[in-house]
Amino acid sequence: HIPTKHMLWVLPRGAGRVEEMQGFLPPDRRVARPPGATRYGMLIHVDRVYRVHRTRGRAACRLPTPTRTTRRFPGKWQRAKYVGVSLVGKTLAIMGFGKVGSEVARRAKGLGMHVIAHDPYAPADKARAIGAELVSFEEAIAKADFISLHMPLTPATSKVFNDESFGKMKTGVRIINVARGGVIDEDALVRALDSGKVAQAALDVFTVEPPAKDSKLVLHENVTVTPHLGASTVEAQEGVAIEIAEAVGGALRGELAATAVNAPMVPAEVLSVLAPYVSLAEKLGRLAVQLVAGESGIKGVKVVYTSARDPDDLDTRLLRAMVTKGIVEPVSSTFVNLVNADYTAKQRGLRIAEERVSHDNAAAEAPLESIQVRLSHVQSKFAGAISDGGDIVVVGRVKYGVPHLTVVGPYEVDVSLEGNLILCRQIDQPGMIGKVGNILGQRNVNVSFMSVGRTSRGKQAIMAIGVDEEPDKKTLEKIGAIPAVEEFVFLEL
Repeated sequence: HIPTKHMLWVLPRGAGRVEEMQGFLPPDRRVARPPGATRYGMLIHVDRVYRVHRTRGRAACRLPTPTRTTRRFPGKWQRAKYVGVSLVGKTLAIMGFGKVGSEVARRAKGLGMHVIAHDPYAPADKARAIGAELVSFEEAIAKADFISLHMPLTPATSKVFNDESFGKMKTGVRIINVARGGVIDEDALVRALDSGKVAQAALDVFTVEPPAKDSKLVLHENVTVTPHLGASTVEAQEGVAIEIAEAVGGALRGELAATAVNAPMVPAEVLSVLAPYVSLAEKLGRLAVQLVAGESGIKGVKVVYTSARDPDDLDTRLLRAMVTKGIVEPVSSTFVNLVNADYTAKQRGLRIAEERVSHDNAAAEAPLESIQVRLSHVQSKFAGAISDGGDIVVVGRVKYGVPHLTVVGPYEVDVSLEGNLILCRQIDQPGMIGKVGNILGQRNVNVSFMSVGRTSRGKQAIMAIGVDEEPDKKTLEKIGAIPAVEEFVFLEL
Protein backbone atom coordinates (compact mmCIF):
# COMPACT_ATOMS: atom_id res chain seq x y z
CA HIS A 1 0.00 0.00 0.00
CA ILE A 2 1.42 3.41 -1.00
CA PRO A 3 0.37 6.47 1.02
CA THR A 4 -0.83 9.42 -1.08
CA LYS A 5 -0.71 12.42 1.20
CA HIS A 6 1.83 14.32 -0.91
CA MET A 7 1.25 14.70 -4.63
CA LEU A 8 2.95 16.36 -7.57
CA TRP A 9 1.10 18.60 -10.04
CA VAL A 10 2.73 19.17 -13.42
CA LEU A 11 1.21 21.83 -15.68
CA PRO A 12 2.55 22.49 -19.21
CA ARG A 13 2.91 26.13 -20.19
CA GLY A 14 -0.42 27.51 -21.33
CA ALA A 15 -2.39 24.87 -19.47
CA GLY A 16 -3.80 27.44 -17.07
CA ARG A 17 -2.83 29.20 -13.86
CA VAL A 18 -2.35 27.40 -10.60
CA GLU A 19 -5.48 29.14 -9.30
CA GLU A 20 -7.53 27.13 -11.78
CA MET A 21 -6.45 23.93 -10.06
CA GLN A 22 -7.40 24.95 -6.54
CA GLY A 23 -10.40 22.63 -6.47
CA PHE A 24 -7.96 19.74 -6.30
CA LEU A 25 -5.28 21.30 -4.09
CA PRO A 26 -5.17 21.79 -0.30
CA PRO A 27 -4.19 25.22 1.00
CA ASP A 28 -0.75 24.21 2.34
CA ARG A 29 0.67 23.31 -1.08
CA ARG A 30 4.40 23.64 -1.69
CA VAL A 31 6.15 24.41 -4.95
CA ALA A 32 9.20 22.43 -6.07
CA ARG A 33 11.49 23.17 -9.04
CA PRO A 34 13.20 19.98 -10.25
CA PRO A 35 16.09 20.42 -12.72
CA GLY A 36 14.91 21.07 -16.29
CA ALA A 37 11.36 22.01 -15.34
CA THR A 38 11.65 25.66 -16.37
CA ARG A 39 13.44 24.74 -19.59
CA TYR A 40 10.48 22.58 -20.63
CA GLY A 41 7.92 25.20 -19.64
CA MET A 42 6.55 23.10 -16.78
CA LEU A 43 5.05 24.47 -13.59
CA ILE A 44 5.57 21.89 -10.86
CA HIS A 45 3.38 21.97 -7.82
CA VAL A 46 4.06 19.53 -5.00
CA ASP A 47 1.24 18.63 -2.70
CA ARG A 48 -0.18 15.31 -3.61
CA VAL A 49 1.93 13.45 -6.13
CA TYR A 50 0.62 13.54 -9.71
CA ARG A 51 2.11 12.10 -12.82
CA VAL A 52 2.31 14.28 -15.91
CA HIS A 53 -0.45 14.21 -18.48
CA ARG A 54 -2.01 16.97 -20.51
CA THR A 55 -5.56 16.68 -21.78
CA ARG A 56 -7.45 19.69 -23.10
CA GLY A 57 -5.00 22.04 -21.46
CA ARG A 58 -5.26 20.64 -17.94
CA ALA A 59 -3.10 18.54 -15.70
CA ALA A 60 -4.93 15.26 -15.80
CA CYS A 61 -3.14 12.44 -14.06
CA ARG A 62 -2.43 11.56 -10.49
CA LEU A 63 -0.28 8.72 -9.21
CA PRO A 64 1.44 8.31 -5.85
CA THR A 65 5.24 8.52 -5.86
CA PRO A 66 6.69 6.39 -3.07
CA THR A 67 10.20 7.87 -3.21
CA ARG A 68 9.02 11.41 -2.67
CA THR A 69 6.61 10.26 0.04
CA THR A 70 9.26 8.45 2.09
CA ARG A 71 11.57 11.43 1.83
CA ARG A 72 8.83 13.60 3.26
CA PHE A 73 8.55 11.33 6.28
CA PRO A 74 12.12 10.26 7.18
CA GLY A 75 12.11 7.73 10.00
CA LYS A 76 8.28 7.49 10.12
CA TRP A 77 7.29 4.07 8.88
CA GLN A 78 3.57 4.21 9.79
CA ARG A 79 2.41 0.83 8.54
CA ALA A 80 -0.48 0.53 10.98
CA LYS A 81 -1.97 3.74 9.64
CA TYR A 82 -2.40 2.30 6.17
CA VAL A 83 -4.06 -1.08 6.76
CA GLY A 84 -6.27 -2.05 3.82
CA VAL A 85 -8.65 -4.90 2.98
CA SER A 86 -8.14 -7.95 0.82
CA LEU A 87 -9.96 -8.38 -2.49
CA VAL A 88 -9.82 -12.18 -2.42
CA GLY A 89 -13.23 -13.67 -1.80
CA LYS A 90 -15.01 -10.32 -1.88
CA THR A 91 -18.01 -9.57 -4.10
CA LEU A 92 -17.58 -6.95 -6.79
CA ALA A 93 -20.69 -5.44 -8.39
CA ILE A 94 -20.01 -3.96 -11.82
CA MET A 95 -22.70 -1.47 -12.78
CA GLY A 96 -22.59 -1.27 -16.56
CA PHE A 97 -21.26 -4.41 -18.26
CA GLY A 98 -20.02 -2.98 -21.53
CA LYS A 99 -16.51 -2.93 -22.94
CA VAL A 100 -14.88 -1.43 -19.85
CA GLY A 101 -17.05 -3.21 -17.31
CA SER A 102 -16.38 -6.62 -18.83
CA GLU A 103 -12.63 -5.99 -18.84
CA VAL A 104 -12.80 -5.02 -15.17
CA ALA A 105 -14.64 -8.29 -14.52
CA ARG A 106 -11.88 -10.33 -16.15
CA ARG A 107 -9.22 -8.70 -14.00
CA ALA A 108 -11.31 -8.99 -10.85
CA LYS A 109 -11.75 -12.72 -11.44
CA GLY A 110 -7.98 -12.99 -11.64
CA LEU A 111 -7.79 -11.41 -8.19
CA GLY A 112 -10.08 -14.06 -6.76
CA MET A 113 -13.22 -11.91 -6.52
CA HIS A 114 -16.82 -13.03 -7.01
CA VAL A 115 -18.21 -10.82 -9.78
CA ILE A 116 -21.84 -9.83 -10.24
CA ALA A 117 -23.07 -7.22 -12.71
CA HIS A 118 -26.09 -5.16 -13.63
CA ASP A 119 -26.69 -3.95 -17.17
CA PRO A 120 -30.10 -3.98 -18.89
CA TYR A 121 -28.47 -4.42 -22.30
CA ALA A 122 -25.79 -7.01 -21.55
CA PRO A 123 -26.47 -10.55 -22.82
CA ALA A 124 -26.34 -13.19 -20.11
CA ASP A 125 -24.14 -15.51 -22.18
CA LYS A 126 -21.45 -12.82 -22.41
CA ALA A 127 -21.43 -12.47 -18.63
CA ARG A 128 -21.33 -16.21 -18.11
CA ALA A 129 -18.37 -16.55 -20.47
CA ILE A 130 -16.39 -14.17 -18.26
CA GLY A 131 -17.56 -15.81 -15.05
CA ALA A 132 -19.88 -13.01 -13.96
CA GLU A 133 -23.52 -13.21 -12.95
CA LEU A 134 -26.09 -10.71 -14.21
CA VAL A 135 -28.43 -9.58 -11.44
CA SER A 136 -30.93 -6.81 -10.77
CA PHE A 137 -29.84 -3.35 -9.62
CA GLU A 138 -31.16 -3.95 -6.10
CA GLU A 139 -29.45 -7.33 -5.76
CA ALA A 140 -26.16 -5.95 -7.05
CA ILE A 141 -25.92 -3.10 -4.55
CA ALA A 142 -27.17 -5.26 -1.66
CA LYS A 143 -24.59 -8.05 -2.12
CA ALA A 144 -21.52 -6.03 -3.07
CA ASP A 145 -18.42 -5.41 -0.98
CA PHE A 146 -17.06 -3.26 -3.82
CA ILE A 147 -19.08 -1.40 -6.44
CA SER A 148 -17.46 -0.24 -9.68
CA LEU A 149 -19.46 2.12 -11.92
CA HIS A 150 -19.19 1.97 -15.71
CA MET A 151 -22.62 3.21 -16.80
CA PRO A 152 -23.57 6.13 -19.05
CA LEU A 153 -25.34 9.22 -17.68
CA THR A 154 -28.95 9.13 -18.87
CA PRO A 155 -32.22 10.35 -17.35
CA ALA A 156 -32.64 6.85 -15.92
CA THR A 157 -29.18 6.75 -14.30
CA SER A 158 -28.95 10.37 -13.08
CA LYS A 159 -28.31 10.27 -9.31
CA VAL A 160 -29.33 6.62 -9.24
CA PHE A 161 -26.88 6.25 -6.33
CA ASN A 162 -28.67 8.31 -3.71
CA ASP A 163 -29.68 8.08 -0.05
CA GLU A 164 -32.11 5.28 -0.81
CA SER A 165 -29.52 3.28 -2.77
CA PHE A 166 -26.81 3.73 -0.14
CA GLY A 167 -29.26 2.59 2.52
CA LYS A 168 -29.63 -0.78 0.78
CA MET A 169 -25.87 -1.43 0.67
CA LYS A 170 -23.70 -3.33 3.10
CA THR A 171 -22.08 -1.26 5.82
CA GLY A 172 -18.47 -0.69 4.83
CA VAL A 173 -18.99 -0.95 1.08
CA ARG A 174 -16.36 0.65 -1.16
CA ILE A 175 -17.33 2.52 -4.33
CA ILE A 176 -15.27 3.33 -7.43
CA ASN A 177 -16.72 5.74 -10.01
CA VAL A 178 -14.86 6.12 -13.28
CA ALA A 179 -18.02 6.53 -15.39
CA ARG A 180 -19.94 9.81 -15.08
CA GLY A 181 -20.18 12.08 -12.07
CA GLY A 182 -23.90 12.63 -12.38
CA VAL A 183 -24.80 9.03 -11.60
CA ILE A 184 -23.97 9.66 -7.93
CA ASP A 185 -25.76 12.13 -5.68
CA GLU A 186 -22.59 13.63 -4.22
CA ASP A 187 -24.27 15.07 -1.11
CA ALA A 188 -25.76 11.65 -0.40
CA LEU A 189 -22.33 10.04 -0.82
CA VAL A 190 -20.85 12.43 1.75
CA ARG A 191 -23.58 11.45 4.20
CA ALA A 192 -22.94 7.76 3.53
CA LEU A 193 -19.20 8.27 4.12
CA ASP A 194 -19.80 10.17 7.35
CA SER A 195 -22.11 7.45 8.67
CA GLY A 196 -19.71 4.65 7.76
CA LYS A 197 -22.18 3.01 5.35
CA VAL A 198 -19.59 3.66 2.64
CA ALA A 199 -16.09 2.97 3.96
CA GLN A 200 -14.18 4.50 1.06
CA ALA A 201 -14.81 6.03 -2.33
CA ALA A 202 -12.46 6.46 -5.28
CA LEU A 203 -13.70 9.07 -7.75
CA ASP A 204 -12.34 10.05 -11.14
CA VAL A 205 -15.45 11.98 -12.23
CA PHE A 206 -17.70 14.59 -10.66
CA THR A 207 -21.02 16.27 -11.34
CA VAL A 208 -19.21 19.57 -11.90
CA GLU A 209 -15.62 19.41 -13.10
CA PRO A 210 -13.37 20.60 -11.65
CA PRO A 211 -15.20 20.42 -8.31
CA ALA A 212 -15.26 23.38 -5.95
CA LYS A 213 -12.11 23.87 -3.90
CA ASP A 214 -14.12 23.52 -0.68
CA SER A 215 -15.95 20.39 -1.87
CA LYS A 216 -16.72 18.21 1.15
CA LEU A 217 -16.47 15.16 -1.06
CA VAL A 218 -13.03 15.92 -2.45
CA LEU A 219 -11.67 16.89 0.98
CA HIS A 220 -13.15 13.87 2.77
CA GLU A 221 -10.45 11.75 4.39
CA ASN A 222 -11.98 8.53 3.03
CA VAL A 223 -12.12 9.68 -0.57
CA THR A 224 -9.41 9.30 -3.20
CA VAL A 225 -9.83 11.54 -6.23
CA THR A 226 -8.26 11.86 -9.67
CA PRO A 227 -9.08 14.62 -12.20
CA HIS A 228 -10.94 12.64 -14.88
CA LEU A 229 -8.10 10.54 -16.25
CA GLY A 230 -9.83 8.70 -19.09
CA ALA A 231 -7.34 7.63 -21.77
CA SER A 232 -4.43 9.08 -19.82
CA THR A 233 -1.71 6.71 -20.99
CA VAL A 234 0.55 6.73 -24.02
CA GLU A 235 -1.10 3.57 -25.30
CA ALA A 236 -4.61 4.92 -24.77
CA GLN A 237 -3.82 8.13 -26.63
CA GLU A 238 -2.65 6.09 -29.60
CA GLY A 239 -5.82 4.03 -29.32
CA VAL A 240 -7.97 7.18 -29.33
CA ALA A 241 -6.29 8.35 -32.54
CA ILE A 242 -7.00 5.00 -34.20
CA GLU A 243 -10.58 5.02 -32.92
CA ILE A 244 -11.19 8.50 -34.38
CA ALA A 245 -9.87 7.39 -37.78
CA GLU A 246 -12.07 4.28 -37.68
CA ALA A 247 -15.12 6.32 -36.62
CA VAL A 248 -14.66 8.73 -39.55
CA GLY A 249 -14.29 5.82 -41.96
CA GLY A 250 -17.37 4.14 -40.51
CA ALA A 251 -19.44 7.32 -40.76
CA LEU A 252 -18.46 7.73 -44.42
CA ARG A 253 -19.66 4.17 -45.01
CA GLY A 254 -22.98 4.99 -43.30
CA GLU A 255 -22.34 2.83 -40.25
CA LEU A 256 -23.75 3.57 -36.81
CA ALA A 257 -21.63 5.76 -34.54
CA ALA A 258 -21.47 5.58 -30.77
CA THR A 259 -19.64 8.90 -30.47
CA ALA A 260 -21.85 11.31 -32.42
CA VAL A 261 -22.79 14.41 -30.43
CA ASN A 262 -25.64 15.68 -32.60
CA ALA A 263 -27.41 12.36 -32.99
CA PRO A 264 -28.89 9.83 -30.58
CA MET A 265 -25.79 8.77 -28.64
CA VAL A 266 -25.75 5.14 -27.63
CA PRO A 267 -22.71 3.45 -26.06
CA ALA A 268 -20.82 1.14 -28.42
CA GLU A 269 -21.66 -1.97 -26.43
CA VAL A 270 -25.36 -1.10 -26.60
CA LEU A 271 -25.13 -0.45 -30.34
CA SER A 272 -23.83 -3.96 -30.92
CA VAL A 273 -26.87 -5.38 -29.11
CA LEU A 274 -29.38 -3.01 -30.75
CA ALA A 275 -28.02 -3.30 -34.32
CA PRO A 276 -30.61 -5.82 -35.60
CA TYR A 277 -33.40 -3.85 -33.89
CA VAL A 278 -32.18 -0.68 -35.61
CA SER A 279 -32.58 -2.45 -38.94
CA LEU A 280 -35.99 -3.79 -37.86
CA ALA A 281 -37.22 -0.30 -36.89
CA GLU A 282 -36.25 1.20 -40.25
CA LYS A 283 -37.78 -1.64 -42.27
CA LEU A 284 -41.06 -1.53 -40.36
CA GLY A 285 -41.29 2.21 -41.03
CA ARG A 286 -40.47 1.66 -44.71
CA LEU A 287 -43.05 -1.13 -44.99
CA ALA A 288 -45.80 0.82 -43.20
CA VAL A 289 -45.50 3.95 -45.32
CA GLN A 290 -45.75 1.91 -48.55
CA LEU A 291 -49.09 0.59 -47.35
CA VAL A 292 -50.55 4.13 -47.22
CA ALA A 293 -52.74 5.15 -50.15
CA GLY A 294 -51.16 7.89 -52.27
CA GLU A 295 -53.84 10.50 -51.55
CA SER A 296 -53.70 9.91 -47.80
CA GLY A 297 -51.23 11.91 -45.74
CA ILE A 298 -49.75 10.49 -42.56
CA LYS A 299 -51.25 12.27 -39.56
CA GLY A 300 -49.68 10.39 -36.68
CA VAL A 301 -47.30 7.54 -35.91
CA LYS A 302 -47.17 5.42 -32.79
CA VAL A 303 -44.27 3.12 -32.03
CA VAL A 304 -44.79 0.47 -29.35
CA TYR A 305 -41.79 -1.32 -27.84
CA THR A 306 -42.46 -4.57 -25.99
CA SER A 307 -39.71 -5.68 -23.63
CA ALA A 308 -39.17 -7.81 -20.55
CA ARG A 309 -36.90 -5.10 -19.19
CA ASP A 310 -37.80 -2.10 -17.09
CA PRO A 311 -39.15 0.66 -19.38
CA ASP A 312 -36.72 3.13 -17.78
CA ASP A 313 -33.81 0.95 -18.93
CA LEU A 314 -34.84 1.16 -22.59
CA ASP A 315 -33.35 4.08 -24.53
CA THR A 316 -35.42 4.28 -27.74
CA ARG A 317 -34.04 7.46 -29.33
CA LEU A 318 -32.03 5.55 -31.91
CA LEU A 319 -34.95 3.28 -32.79
CA ARG A 320 -37.33 6.25 -33.11
CA ALA A 321 -34.88 7.92 -35.49
CA MET A 322 -34.76 4.81 -37.67
CA VAL A 323 -38.56 4.52 -37.81
CA THR A 324 -38.59 8.14 -39.00
CA LYS A 325 -35.98 7.34 -41.62
CA GLY A 326 -38.02 4.39 -42.87
CA ILE A 327 -41.22 6.45 -43.12
CA VAL A 328 -39.81 9.60 -44.74
CA GLU A 329 -37.24 8.37 -47.28
CA PRO A 330 -39.53 6.26 -49.52
CA VAL A 331 -41.95 9.16 -50.08
CA SER A 332 -39.53 12.09 -50.41
CA SER A 333 -36.19 13.13 -51.85
CA THR A 334 -34.91 13.87 -48.35
CA PHE A 335 -31.97 11.82 -47.16
CA VAL A 336 -32.58 10.99 -43.51
CA ASN A 337 -29.95 9.87 -41.04
CA LEU A 338 -29.55 9.80 -37.27
CA VAL A 339 -28.53 13.44 -37.21
CA ASN A 340 -31.54 14.97 -38.95
CA ALA A 341 -34.29 12.42 -38.28
CA ASP A 342 -36.07 14.31 -35.49
CA TYR A 343 -35.66 17.63 -37.32
CA THR A 344 -37.08 16.15 -40.53
CA ALA A 345 -40.08 14.70 -38.68
CA LYS A 346 -40.81 18.07 -37.09
CA GLN A 347 -40.51 19.92 -40.39
CA ARG A 348 -43.00 17.54 -41.99
CA GLY A 349 -45.44 17.73 -39.11
CA LEU A 350 -44.90 14.05 -38.39
CA ARG A 351 -45.95 13.36 -34.81
CA ILE A 352 -44.29 10.25 -33.43
CA ALA A 353 -45.60 8.92 -30.13
CA GLU A 354 -43.84 6.12 -28.25
CA GLU A 355 -45.08 3.54 -25.77
CA ARG A 356 -43.12 0.99 -23.77
CA VAL A 357 -44.98 -2.19 -22.84
CA SER A 358 -43.68 -4.69 -20.30
CA HIS A 359 -43.53 -8.28 -21.43
CA ASP A 360 -44.24 -11.02 -18.89
CA ASN A 361 -41.32 -13.19 -19.99
CA ALA A 362 -38.94 -12.14 -17.21
CA ALA A 363 -36.28 -14.58 -18.43
CA ALA A 364 -35.97 -12.95 -21.85
CA GLU A 365 -32.41 -11.87 -22.57
CA ALA A 366 -33.18 -9.83 -25.71
CA PRO A 367 -33.56 -6.08 -25.15
CA LEU A 368 -36.83 -6.08 -27.10
CA GLU A 369 -39.54 -8.65 -27.68
CA SER A 370 -41.12 -6.72 -30.57
CA ILE A 371 -41.60 -3.33 -32.24
CA GLN A 372 -45.00 -2.20 -33.51
CA VAL A 373 -45.47 0.69 -35.95
CA ARG A 374 -49.02 2.06 -36.13
CA LEU A 375 -50.16 4.72 -38.63
CA SER A 376 -53.42 6.35 -37.59
CA HIS A 377 -56.06 8.27 -39.58
CA VAL A 378 -54.80 7.08 -42.96
CA GLN A 379 -56.22 5.21 -45.92
CA SER A 380 -54.49 2.03 -46.98
CA LYS A 381 -53.82 0.63 -50.45
CA PHE A 382 -53.93 -2.82 -48.83
CA ALA A 383 -57.00 -3.32 -46.66
CA GLY A 384 -55.52 -6.40 -45.04
CA ALA A 385 -53.08 -4.18 -43.15
CA ILE A 386 -55.88 -2.36 -41.32
CA SER A 387 -56.29 -3.48 -37.72
CA ASP A 388 -59.59 -3.75 -35.88
CA GLY A 389 -58.98 -0.19 -34.61
CA GLY A 390 -58.78 1.20 -38.16
CA ASP A 391 -55.01 1.85 -38.19
CA ILE A 392 -52.29 0.43 -40.42
CA VAL A 393 -50.36 -1.89 -38.11
CA VAL A 394 -47.16 -3.84 -38.69
CA VAL A 395 -45.21 -5.66 -36.00
CA GLY A 396 -41.78 -7.22 -36.13
CA ARG A 397 -39.20 -8.92 -33.98
CA VAL A 398 -35.62 -10.11 -34.28
CA LYS A 399 -35.14 -13.86 -34.70
CA TYR A 400 -31.67 -15.37 -34.89
CA GLY A 401 -30.26 -11.88 -35.36
CA VAL A 402 -32.46 -11.15 -38.41
CA PRO A 403 -35.48 -8.75 -38.55
CA HIS A 404 -38.78 -10.57 -39.12
CA LEU A 405 -42.30 -9.36 -39.89
CA THR A 406 -44.72 -11.07 -37.50
CA VAL A 407 -48.02 -9.17 -37.78
CA VAL A 408 -49.82 -7.31 -40.59
CA GLY A 409 -53.11 -5.78 -39.48
CA PRO A 410 -54.98 -8.62 -37.71
CA TYR A 411 -52.96 -11.39 -39.39
CA GLU A 412 -49.98 -13.22 -37.91
CA VAL A 413 -47.15 -14.06 -40.31
CA ASP A 414 -43.47 -14.90 -39.98
CA VAL A 415 -41.21 -13.68 -42.79
CA SER A 416 -37.69 -12.36 -42.91
CA LEU A 417 -37.52 -8.66 -43.83
CA GLU A 418 -34.93 -9.13 -46.55
CA GLY A 419 -35.11 -8.30 -50.24
CA ASN A 420 -38.67 -7.47 -51.34
CA LEU A 421 -42.11 -8.54 -50.17
CA ILE A 422 -45.41 -9.38 -51.82
CA LEU A 423 -48.53 -9.36 -49.64
CA CYS A 424 -51.64 -11.14 -50.93
CA ARG A 425 -55.01 -11.21 -49.21
CA GLN A 426 -57.05 -14.18 -50.37
CA ILE A 427 -59.73 -16.69 -49.48
CA ASP A 428 -58.17 -19.41 -47.33
CA GLN A 429 -58.27 -22.50 -49.57
CA PRO A 430 -55.88 -25.25 -50.74
CA GLY A 431 -53.45 -24.68 -53.62
CA MET A 432 -52.91 -20.96 -53.21
CA ILE A 433 -49.21 -21.22 -52.39
CA GLY A 434 -48.64 -23.41 -55.44
CA LYS A 435 -50.54 -21.11 -57.80
CA VAL A 436 -48.63 -17.98 -56.75
CA GLY A 437 -45.32 -19.86 -56.68
CA ASN A 438 -45.83 -21.18 -60.21
CA ILE A 439 -46.49 -17.71 -61.60
CA LEU A 440 -43.34 -16.34 -59.98
CA GLY A 441 -41.26 -19.33 -61.11
CA GLN A 442 -42.41 -18.98 -64.72
CA ARG A 443 -41.20 -15.36 -64.68
CA ASN A 444 -37.85 -16.40 -63.14
CA VAL A 445 -38.59 -14.60 -59.85
CA ASN A 446 -36.90 -16.42 -57.00
CA VAL A 447 -38.94 -16.92 -53.81
CA SER A 448 -36.80 -16.66 -50.67
CA PHE A 449 -39.55 -17.40 -48.14
CA MET A 450 -43.31 -17.63 -47.77
CA SER A 451 -45.71 -17.46 -44.83
CA VAL A 452 -49.49 -17.59 -44.53
CA GLY A 453 -51.54 -16.09 -41.71
CA ARG A 454 -55.30 -16.36 -41.34
CA THR A 455 -58.02 -15.21 -38.97
CA SER A 456 -59.85 -18.57 -39.08
CA ARG A 457 -60.04 -21.65 -41.30
CA GLY A 458 -61.73 -21.12 -44.64
CA LYS A 459 -62.01 -17.38 -44.14
CA GLN A 460 -59.54 -14.69 -45.19
CA ALA A 461 -55.80 -15.16 -45.12
CA ILE A 462 -52.66 -13.17 -45.92
CA MET A 463 -49.77 -14.69 -47.84
CA ALA A 464 -46.42 -12.94 -47.33
CA ILE A 465 -43.91 -13.83 -50.04
CA GLY A 466 -40.26 -12.78 -50.02
CA VAL A 467 -38.70 -12.36 -53.47
CA ASP A 468 -35.15 -11.58 -54.51
CA GLU A 469 -36.13 -9.68 -57.66
CA GLU A 470 -38.85 -7.15 -58.35
CA PRO A 471 -41.59 -8.81 -60.44
CA ASP A 472 -42.67 -6.93 -63.54
CA LYS A 473 -46.15 -5.49 -63.91
CA LYS A 474 -47.51 -8.45 -65.91
CA THR A 475 -46.37 -10.93 -63.25
CA LEU A 476 -48.13 -9.01 -60.51
CA GLU A 477 -51.26 -8.72 -62.65
CA LYS A 478 -51.28 -12.52 -63.08
CA ILE A 479 -51.15 -12.95 -59.32
CA GLY A 480 -54.00 -10.49 -58.92
CA ALA A 481 -56.03 -12.38 -61.52
CA ILE A 482 -56.15 -15.56 -59.41
CA PRO A 483 -59.87 -15.81 -58.45
CA ALA A 484 -59.27 -16.31 -54.73
CA VAL A 485 -56.87 -13.34 -54.48
CA GLU A 486 -58.77 -10.26 -53.23
CA GLU A 487 -55.85 -7.78 -53.22
CA PHE A 488 -52.06 -7.68 -53.34
CA VAL A 489 -49.23 -5.19 -52.92
CA PHE A 490 -45.52 -5.22 -53.74
CA LEU A 491 -43.21 -3.66 -51.12
CA GLU A 492 -39.55 -2.73 -51.42
CA LEU A 493 -37.54 -3.25 -48.25
